[in-house]
Amino acid sequence: MKIRPENSPQRVSAADRSLHIVLVAPPYFDIPPVGYGGVEAVVAALADELVAHGHRVTLLGAGRAGTKATFIRVWDKVQTRRLGEPYPEIVNAMKAWRIIEELHARDPIDIVHDHTFAGPGNAAAYRMLGIPTVVTVHGPVDPEMHEYYRSFDRSVRLVAISDRQRSLAPDLNWVARVHNAIRPEEWPFRTEKLDYALFLGRYAPYKGPHLALEAAHTAGLRLVLAGKCNELPERTFFSKFVAPLLADGDDVFGEADAVAKRQLLAGARCLLFPIQWEEPFGIVMIEAMVCGTPVVALRGGAVEEVIEHGVTGFICDDPEELPDAIARVDEIDPYACRERVERLFATDRFADGYEAAYRRVIETATEPALRPAVRRTRRRVSTSVRTHQLPSGRA
Repeated sequence: MKIRPENSPQRVSAADRSLHIVLVAPPYFDIPPVGYGGVEAVVAALADELVAHGHRVTLLGAGRAGTKATFIRVWDKVQTRRLGEPYPEIVNAMKAWRIIEELHARDPIDIVHDHTFAGPGNAAAYRMLGIPTVVTVHGPVDPEMHEYYRSFDRSVRLVAISDRQRSLAPDLNWVARVHNAIRPEEWPFRTEKLDYALFLGRYAPYKGPHLALEAAHTAGLRLVLAGKCNELPERTFFSKFVAPLLADGDDVFGEADAVAKRQLLAGARCLLFPIQWEEPFGIVMIEAMVCGTPVVALRGGAVEEVIEHGVTGFICDDPEELPDAIARVDEIDPYACRERVERLFATDRFADGYEAAYRRVIETATEPALRPAVRRTRRRVSTSVRTHQLPSGRA
């Protein structure tokens, strides 16, 4: 305990005090999501862990409130059907700016953590309020996205979700790398597996469901496909490249909700992850491993950071190698799979990483406009915010 000299002013640094953190989520799925929604699952886990660490967290999102954070509903309904359109992204960013401006005037905000595509464009405006911005890059940094992130003011600090993602764009304004994470205690663990392999993801060429079918059939194993298939490109790809490969024993399960996903992952002999792109993380891999289920994947993106080859699964360099790897999955110890997730990809470690990033950004904000707001006597917060709703006409 530090003893302060009598009558000396008290100065509490960002390293010693709790923070008021605003998380801005995409508008497409509930938080946490009922089914598909990797970003929303990450945001939900982070919100709860930060609250558990003693921080005050305000979450801006769509749909229902589902975390321990104070929830401000930006949209009454999730915008799932408009995923990929510019309208919800732009309007979500505009609404977030208005909400944060109003909230900051009543309850000063230390940092904004944005998880959306268009939202980082507000960072310059937040900086004028004295609020720094951190942005998690949830997708790949291809040439177009590289140019996009380079266009932001240097006050926008980026967080990578894998070392591989960060290495592909070393010139960006990275402040940290924080792997995605899950709560192991929320996932079932099973050592006795059923006679199927599992594909879980979107029906897209870069996710490789067609390769998963070919590999499973060559290995003599039926495949359960729990895929997202509600967007036109997904439906088109499924009908042209997946449906013709289906055999009698295969099961097109559909999009799995949170309960079904856990049951499918726990029962599978292995998860097939034959990606064809620079996967920035691949959270389904740790969801499988925490259930004691090995992962058979193609090398790419963050796969080598998540899977320990020969210990929690197998990493192949060519699709032709996948069947032999599937045949060897019984060599993998389910307990080793679970242990790796508990040690490296649990939410307490993940929250520590983000907390360190926040404090680093706040403490190194040398420009006056980037310093955290001075705490002042808090005014009475409106009923709409206390009851987790925006005032009428503000959404």
